[in-house]
Amino acid sequence: MSNGIPRLGINIDHVATLRQARGEEYPSIVDAAQVSLLNGADQITIHLREDRRHIQDYDVEAVRLVTKRYGKPLNLEMGVNPEIVEIAIASSPEWICIVPEKREEKTTEGGLDLLDDDNFIRVEEAVKKLKSSIKDIKISLFLEAKIETLLRAKELPIDAVEIHTGEFAQVFANGDDYSKFIEQYKSAREFLNNHKIACHAGHGLTDESVVPLLESKIFEEYNIGHWIICHSLFNGLANTIKSLKATFEAHPLK
Repeated sequence: MSNGIPRLGINIDHVATLRQARGEEYPSIVDAAQVSLLNGADQITIHLREDRRHIQDYDVEAVRLVTKRYGKPLNLEMGVNPEIVEIAIASSPEWICIVPEKREEKTTEGGLDLLDDDNFIRVEEAVKKLKSSIKDIKISLFLEAKIETLLRAKELPIDAVEIHTGEFAQVFANGDDYSKFIEQYKSAREFLNNHKIACHAGHGLTDESVVPLLESKIFEEYNIGHWIICHSLFNGLANTIKSLKATFEAHPLK
């Protein structure tokens, strides 16, 4: 938090999606990171996928240099593939968010399955390697707001959980009752805070769907990407981020 205001992480993956669609050098992921930070982003988030569908290996270091220049964190989303783990170690971001990854999915479809013992072991090994290899690294896990999953998460040396808000965002968009999600998220936050684990949120959020979450004062950090890049086509990246940041500032946690 900055002065009690929830942190806004800007995910710029889909700037790279546009670039990769034609194999050009534009639009620039570096420019996107810089514009985001100049206009209110508290951190930059990128997801280095195994199939390199958007962010490329060289983007990680390039964006890392931008965040260093502005004194803001880089949040690297990644699966537990050993090659990706080594790239993360080489780039030494401030935050790593471990997410599930399937090559056939359009986007991350849900939280990590920590109830599967094999998955849990793979995540545990990756977390321990990252913690031992990167000084002062902070690690979050992308999870559903289910207590049975959070019980497994607290066994790991993590710093935060990022709650998957995709289903909430869809229910909100449909105009349906989303109150059950707010209660789930409040319960998750209470559980995590009791175990000294921070509570973040991300996936599918827009300038409208984020408001009831901000009003509920549940999360201390939000990572938003796809809507921002889409809205920026018509409104500009700087204007979009400034407007979203103003919404955050209107909803301090205390």
